[in-house]
Amino acid sequence: MYPRPGDLLTRILATGTFDLLHPGHIYFLTQARTLGDELFVIVARDSNVTHKPKPIVPEEQRLEMVSALGIVDKALLGSEKDMFEPLKQIRPDIIALGYDQRFDAEILEKELDKRGLPANVVRIPLSKECPLCSTGAIIKEVLKRYG
Repeated sequence: MYPRPGDLLTRILATGTFDLLHPGHIYFLTQARTLGDELFVIVARDSNVTHKPKPIVPEEQRLEMVSALGIVDKALLGSEKDMFEPLKQIRPDIIALGYDQRFDAEILEKELDKRGLPANVVRIPLSKECPLCSTGAIIKEVLKRYG
């Protein structure tokens, strides 16, 4: 378990693939950080990304990029077996979901309670508006220019 410096600190957890790090990712993590005092980030394992094309950037490099962000206190790779496994160590107070993440907040909260990991689940409602604020938009632009 990660040490908790004080009982009064609010620990936030954000998760994602973070492929081709872009302003939309920074916006999401910045908004998540405003919810508490410590921001932990779980970076999806390559093998667990099944709901969209496999990441271009390998998981270790994505972890390195997210870890380098000043707003992130600790980043780690997710579990390949059980997505709840790292949560047992982190023990977040709040889990921040991105506007486009496929989790149902109520179902997730119930599953967390069932596992003895009570946390509030908060959805960050919007994304940053810019032309290249998604991995898909970046890939389309690269293909348009160089494909």
